[in-house]
Amino acid sequence: MTAMSADQMSIGEMLAATVPMARTLNLEFLETTADKAVVSLPDQDAYHNHVGGPHAGAMFTLGESASGAIVLAAFGDQLSRAVPLAVRAEIAYKKLAMGVVTATATLGRPAAEVVAELDAGQRPEFPVSVEIRRADGAVTGEMSVLWTLRPTDGAK
Repeated sequence: MTAMSADQMSIGEMLAATVPMARTLNLEFLETTADKAVVSLPDQDAYHNHVGGPHAGAMFTLGESASGAIVLAAFGDQLSRAVPLAVRAEIAYKKLAMGVVTATATLGRPAAEVVAELDAGQRPEFPVSVEIRRADGAVTGEMSVLWTLRPTDGAK
């Protein structure tokens, strides 16, 4: 594959190209803005669990991928000086997920506040909240991912 810049690829294309699990699960990046990322996991027999719905690991990957998509949308302009890294993640499985499931991620802090900390020489951390829903709208999972922007200049 030819190297492409973030300007030439959508965030979904970039994640599919650089994160093999997103590609493997055939995740669909439906919306990626600095305010919200929406990613869908198609209903695929190969990724079902023992009750016929998406495996917990597939749902975790869906939620983490949605959180990564919003991080790239909100902080993509900072990639020349910082690397986004997930610090920790927690997921709660609320209801049985069946069929297509969709994850919606939102930032837990204003992006400008995070960038201001980076500008001040800090290594900012910020939460991303994710809701995973079935097609009928029922929330099947909730996830929280704590991210950081690690400066690439060797600091912190």
